[in-house]
Amino acid sequence: MTNNGQTRIIDIFDTTLRDGEQAPGCSMNLWEKVKVARRLERLGVSVIEAGFPASSPGDLEAVKAVAGTIKGCAVAALCRSLEKDIDAAREALSKAAAPRVHVFLATSPIHLAYKLKMTADQVVERAASAVKYAKKFCADVEFSAEDASRSDPDFVCRVFAAAAGAGATVVNIPDTTGYAMPAEFAGLVRYIREHTPDRGGAKIAVHCHNDLGLAAANSLAAVEAGADQVECTINGIGERAGNASLEEIVMALRVRKDLLAADTRVDASQIYAASRLVSQVTGVNVQPNKAVVGENAFAHEAGIHQHGVLANRATYEIMTPESVGIPKNRMVLGKHSGRHAFECRLGELGLRLEGDALEQVFAQFKELADKKKTVSDRDIEALVMDAACGAAEVYKLDRWVVNCGSSLSSTSTIRLRYKDQDYYEQAAVGHGPVDAAFKAVNQIIRKEPALEHYELKAVTGGEDAQGETWVKIAWEGRRWNGRGLSTDVIESSIKAYIAAINNMEASLI
Repeated sequence: MTNNGQTRIIDIFDTTLRDGEQAPGCSMNLWEKVKVARRLERLGVSVIEAGFPASSPGDLEAVKAVAGTIKGCAVAALCRSLEKDIDAAREALSKAAAPRVHVFLATSPIHLAYKLKMTADQVVERAASAVKYAKKFCADVEFSAEDASRSDPDFVCRVFAAAAGAGATVVNIPDTTGYAMPAEFAGLVRYIREHTPDRGGAKIAVHCHNDLGLAAANSLAAVEAGADQVECTINGIGERAGNASLEEIVMALRVRKDLLAADTRVDASQIYAASRLVSQVTGVNVQPNKAVVGENAFAHEAGIHQHGVLANRATYEIMTPESVGIPKNRMVLGKHSGRHAFECRLGELGLRLEGDALEQVFAQFKELADKKKTVSDRDIEALVMDAACGAAEVYKLDRWVVNCGSSLSSTSTIRLRYKDQDYYEQAAVGHGPVDAAFKAVNQIIRKEPALEHYELKAVTGGEDAQGETWVKIAWEGRRWNGRGLSTDVIESSIKAYIAAINNMEASLI
């Protein structure tokens, strides 16, 4: 759908830090949220939904940190249609350059009957009053009709009219459960556009979930039907089966601009770097066959395909790897490589380091290059991630020893430095070297958090590959992630556990 023959610009509302972070295993600490937010700002999204301030003090502080950092796009905070939630959003967004309050209220019969226990008239009244209250301190207010795809379309129109009348600048149509089919969802968008003439110029947004694998298809169908904003996440992370994938939406609009006559302001060359960062921060890997950013997205193994691509890439590639930030140049980096080549490689990977951070990572690169023949892009990304994210080091690994074998119990001795001051050393016995090491750490910190998740993988192939470990710990109902990196898998595991401990200790201070 065009405007006087011009390509429409669709706003990209990124909810990686809110809906994406709610997915099991995808939680981020404050520092990680700020790091991802900076990457999203560089990517060129229109809105960053930073969190749900009323859900916890930690989320309020994270939204506040993101709002105080980001200047190049709007920062949104999610609220229920309650004054106390909106008050929390006001506090969290107080330093935002372009704040947006995002209030929601369910509109489907099942939600009204079993969750809200409200009548239709009460929902209309609550929606209008919530928007009106938010407008007292924020000009930009979005209203979402939760579970809109399973709601009566006429009722959604009625609620949207009330919200827009109270001052909503955006009205959002969520397919909350991923229930809709593309043609059906496009029809709902058209119906709402045509039957809510009194929405006062409020933009129409969509927010699609992927329970049936149709989130991207439904979002694109909505754009074709006239939606102005698409809500999505990096790598499609989110509740249950996830959200519409930002990279798929952006590239579908760009590649098929001829059909949809729509585009975004997103700098697509930053997509791969954003995808890798989110994957590293959350510890959730992108499946190899993931569209646009998967390991195999631009790989060709079949002979017929290889022959065609060598003759002309367009035979089997509808977009280039360079267009999404995957560098074509494969300059080999090793122990003889200098700082200039290293910095150039960082730039090609969409990574930016300056000052002490650059010196630190370059030194780690040279140390790694002495252990490996070739340092890969994945190795470099892992080093940058290790330096750029994470909480302050409350405890730092000083040295470690493990003893294990088939005929003796596993033991470990760990020495940690506390806040760059005192050293503490403990030994422990465990069911294997990793368990023994973790128990020794627990003795030092005098806590026994539950280990809920442990994952070890190789960053690259080869016997000299770095080991990357992810752990999740729980303590008194709260959870924290930790990541460790080393060419020794035991050391990688210990570092990951200590990183999680540091995140826990920092949040408990």
